[in-house]
Amino acid sequence: MRPKAGEPRSGCAINAAVEVIGDRWSLLVLRDIMFGNRRHFRVLQEQSEEGIASNILADRLRRLVEEGLLTREDAGRGRRSTYSLTEAAIELVPVMAELGRWGAHHRPTTPALRVRAELLADGGPAMWEDFMTELRAEHLGMHAPSRSGPTATERLASAYTAALAADADH
Repeated sequence: MRPKAGEPRSGCAINAAVEVIGDRWSLLVLRDIMFGNRRHFRVLQEQSEEGIASNILADRLRRLVEEGLLTREDAGRGRRSTYSLTEAAIELVPVMAELGRWGAHHRPTTPALRVRAELLADGGPAMWEDFMTELRAEHLGMHAPSRSGPTATERLASAYTAALAADADH
């Protein structure tokens, strides 16, 4: 028996997740929105390290909205639409952290593009929770508790910028 439209091919939780985020581009689009705060089509396309084609990006954004991982705020004619993470996408932070840890350990990477994965791995679940709280404030409008010292977002951005600068010096 074939599944109904929008339903996974089986009741397996891993299959259900892979059907939504397991293609070549979906996690990278989510990564760029999550870690790079790239929330507009043109920015996502122009700043893609992997060089995503416009038709692929448009398709993935549409699918991620349909699957409930992104929302799209249409700003009106001639203005840029803004994409925001949903709670379901924000809850992928630990998955992204573990994928990054695995990739940094088992695959060839560059220091500048590996640094966020290392920082998330070193920070562990406490940092992931802080980052998810910050994403909820940014994307869902939820209140983030005030804290002293740099935020998880600031630490990730600072480490990335420093790694890019060090990479440029070599």
